[in-house]
Amino acid sequence: MRETQEETGITCEITGLVGIYTNPRHVILYTSNDEVRQEFSIVFTARPVAGELRPSSESSEPQWVSPAAVPDLPMHPSMRQRIQHYLDKRPEPWLG
Repeated sequence: MRETQEETGITCEITGLVGIYTNPRHVILYTSNDEVRQEFSIVFTARPVAGELRPSSESSEPQWVSPAAVPDLPMHPSMRQRIQHYLDKRPEPWLG
C-alpha cells in the first residue's frame, strides 16, 4: 500500500493475493556494494480508495488501462505473467 501511494499517488485497500513470484535464475548484482540478491515479489489485488494519479521518481507515466490494452503494452515477460495470472482469475494464488 505504501509503495503504491509513493509511486502513483493512489491510496489503496488490499483485496486479495495474486501470487508470490521468484526465479532462482534471476539474480541482481548491485555494483555499489557487490551484493547479489534473488528477486521475489508478492502481488496483491487492491482497489483505489483515494488520491489522484501522478508521476514520481519511480513512475514516469502512471495510468489506468483496460485489460484489453494489456497485450499491446511493452513489459518484461515476468510482469506480463503476473498480470495474466490476475486476468485469468486464478482460484488459488500462484506460488513459484
